[in-house]
Amino acid sequence: MKATEAKLLQILGAVSQFIIPIYQRTYSWTEKECAQLWSDILRTGSTEEIGVHFIGSVVHIDEGLGNLAVQAPKLVIDGQQRLTTVTLLLTALAEVLGGLPEEQQEPIQGFAPAKIRQYYLTNPLEKGDKRFKLLLSDTDRATLMALVDPSVAAPPPEPSIRIQANHQFFLDQLRQSGTDLALLCRGISKLLVVDVALARDQDNPQLIFESMNSTGRELSQADLIRNFVLMGQPPELQERLYTLHWRPMELAFGQEAYSGNEFSAFMRDFLTLQTGEVPLLDQVYDTFKAYARRPEVEQAGIESLLKEVAAVAGRYTRIVLGKEPDPALHQAFLNLRELKVNVVNPLLLELYGDHEAGLLSKGELLEALELLESYVFRRAVCAIPSNSQQKTFATFSRSLRKESGHYLPSFKAHLQSLPSYRRFPTDAEFRRDLQERNLYKFNKSCSYWLRKLENHQRKEPIAVAEYTIEHILPQNPELPAPWRQALGENWKALQEEWLHRLGNLTLSGYNPELSDRPFLEKRNHEGGFAGSPLRLNQGLGQLEAWGVEQIQVRGANLADRALHVWAAPSLPAEQLAEYWSKPLNPAAAYSLADHPQLAIPHIRTLFDALDLSIRALDPNVYQDVLKVYIAYKCETNFVDIVPQAKRLHLTLNMPYAELDDPKGLARNVAGMRRWGNGEVELGVATLEEVPYAIGLIRQSLERQLDDATGSP
Repeated sequence: MKATEAKLLQILGAVSQFIIPIYQRTYSWTEKECAQLWSDILRTGSTEEIGVHFIGSVVHIDEGLGNLAVQAPKLVIDGQQRLTTVTLLLTALAEVLGGLPEEQQEPIQGFAPAKIRQYYLTNPLEKGDKRFKLLLSDTDRATLMALVDPSVAAPPPEPSIRIQANHQFFLDQLRQSGTDLALLCRGISKLLVVDVALARDQDNPQLIFESMNSTGRELSQADLIRNFVLMGQPPELQERLYTLHWRPMELAFGQEAYSGNEFSAFMRDFLTLQTGEVPLLDQVYDTFKAYARRPEVEQAGIESLLKEVAAVAGRYTRIVLGKEPDPALHQAFLNLRELKVNVVNPLLLELYGDHEAGLLSKGELLEALELLESYVFRRAVCAIPSNSQQKTFATFSRSLRKESGHYLPSFKAHLQSLPSYRRFPTDAEFRRDLQERNLYKFNKSCSYWLRKLENHQRKEPIAVAEYTIEHILPQNPELPAPWRQALGENWKALQEEWLHRLGNLTLSGYNPELSDRPFLEKRNHEGGFAGSPLRLNQGLGQLEAWGVEQIQVRGANLADRALHVWAAPSLPAEQLAEYWSKPLNPAAAYSLADHPQLAIPHIRTLFDALDLSIRALDPNVYQDVLKVYIAYKCETNFVDIVPQAKRLHLTLNMPYAELDDPKGLARNVAGMRRWGNGEVELGVATLEEVPYAIGLIRQSLERQLDDATGSP
């Protein structure tokens, strides 16, 4: 490695060509970075006190150790964002100067349009790609070439968004009336970089690249992965890997999705699919490197790995980016996307892959997707914390039996077996909460659930997007007099309570016309409820009044319909027994009566107080009475109670070292024989000790819930 300081313009003048290798990311600077560079250049050019302005490094590799005076193309390892942005600025500057009167075209020596182009942008005696000082990667190359020299390069059909936008930004700045072009040119002439020349046979470009990726616009996790996969390969293999596998992924995602966070999100889902563990988004690169270095992956080879990544990426674009050609599957994926639960994507990728492999028919795949949609929507309506879903979906497939005839039944059985925070809400729970929730605030547009209710089993679906949400009982806080009279003296409280509930919400194409009119006018108005073609409005035309009773009845009817729209999985008991190690609701083998110590009045009073407080910790806590102790669970036991003659003996299921016990009342029983689960033992003998005991029990419960939901 050899590093020297140099003026950027001297480098551009001396080097025949900079080439951005195929493994580098596309150009990604935004207007924010361009505006900062523009400001720095103006500040630097405005005073003689600033001799130079350092903008970073240019790291390149050559066949042998040299410096930038050597007339050979340089492969850029780091610095393409700065090189590209300055090239765009110089291109715009040459264009603006060329439009000025001849005597104004050279603000300072060396900055005439022809000189800018011939010294810093092109090699005028060369043809083809060799004509250009900077060659970008495929996505950006043609767009930049067309801007630098439109006489020899035409704009591509799909130009680079960022290249065009930033070139236009500089044109706009240069054309502002207050811009001092001489000052700007002086600032450009002071730009300084560190020229870092690497020797191919002595330096490790990948390690150097990673260590230098701490300035400028941070590389995405996907950028780092691409460099890791391609950078160290022989040129022929590198070209094949990029052309056959990586470039098709770039094209499939499109410029905005690929250059944004979407591709990094895909790589996280790919790794979750492969490992069953969900990496943090900013640790995807490190996780991928670890995965790629697994013996079985290394043995298969880099091309096999990249081929698998590309195959999964194809499924991802169909599932997540809306590119599925099959209408039924396209709609099923759209329904799930509308619920905005991205953590289900790794499971969808696996299901889709198994469908492609013939393990799951299209009909079975659609049924599985509908069940997942029901699972996610029911949980949202029932306000069950969603953070457990990431771990649920990441490990879901471990419970599936993929042999013929068992895939879908095992899928249903697993959904039915999920406990506590991960449970599939029952019909009764879903039906109740659907009627009681504020559904207008739950989903402001209401487009998803109203569309589903309206179009369930319709062969000719209604375009719900053409309708707007209608409150039958109006929203207006100053409710008109007819509505006040209809609701009665307590009208305001009733309006607030029932306004946004299921029974009061519908769709209408005549929302402005209906407005706050009395119910009968809304019913009979042209386009009103009586003549509405929507299923959601069926029955409204026969009503003579609208109030709490009618809202309740309609809400109950719609909730009954919702049980079919978002159906729960259902398997016969004999099939469930085949997939479960134990029944879903096993008959309790023991009861509290089997613990004779609880017949002692003092112990029973103590137990009842503790039981009440433990259940109050979380609505998902339940009691499981065993022969020797009484367990309290969410996912599994978090505290076990053994009733004794003089006290209650508690075991907390957590490491003793993690317990915060300021009074020092708990005991470390790790490695000792005991009843119950965990390392922490605690005795409770009086009612006064219950609150402190609950504080310790809470720690055990919260630790279990953190583990169950995948919290850090």
